[in-house]
Amino acid sequence: MYSTNRPANGSFSQNTNNNASTSSLPQRLFTRREVIPPRNDVLWRIERGAVRTLTWSEDGAFITLGYWGPGDLVGYPLSRVKPYQIECLTSVEVSVLPPQMWQQDVEALVSHIQQSEELLSIVHRKPISLRLWQFLVWLGDKFGREVEQGRLIDLNVTHQEMAEVLNTTRVTVTRLLQQFEDEQNIVRHKRRIILRLPNQDGRK
Repeated sequence: MYSTNRPANGSFSQNTNNNASTSSLPQRLFTRREVIPPRNDVLWRIERGAVRTLTWSEDGAFITLGYWGPGDLVGYPLSRVKPYQIECLTSVEVSVLPPQMWQQDVEALVSHIQQSEELLSIVHRKPISLRLWQFLVWLGDKFGREVEQGRLIDLNVTHQEMAEVLNTTRVTVTRLLQQFEDEQNIVRHKRRIILRLPNQDGRK
């Protein structure tokens, strides 16, 4: 299968033990598909769950900007894209960081930039089969866990959502996932995907 230059287990810091004590910060809970409020005076540090940031074009087509999990910072002050929305992909728990505490989370802010740039580079890979495969590997590094058959992407990303990230169609994503499955590079497990990457080098 297609190779990737990413190191095993991801290169991004999941900085949950940061200088800003979680216990001293206000916390909020959100349900799946809920939109985090558009506040310009706070950042949200994800303690549990996953969100995606997105915008949309003039014709209403969604454009996914990023996927974020525990330890990541998200928030409207981090983007100049308009419109901009933070959607919960699971139930989510966040800590609320006021501006005076942002500088204490420099590592998480740097991680935000790194992840945005890597996802942007994946979106421009060709052919589309390589683009999709490297996106799956990226998800596996960020949201995955090891199981007997390989690396389970422990997040339900629909074919339509993948298509929105990769600037392609849902039909193309479905066809390529079936191809990956036929080639035994992925295994379906309920509504999850298992990547068969025993050597963590992007190739069986």
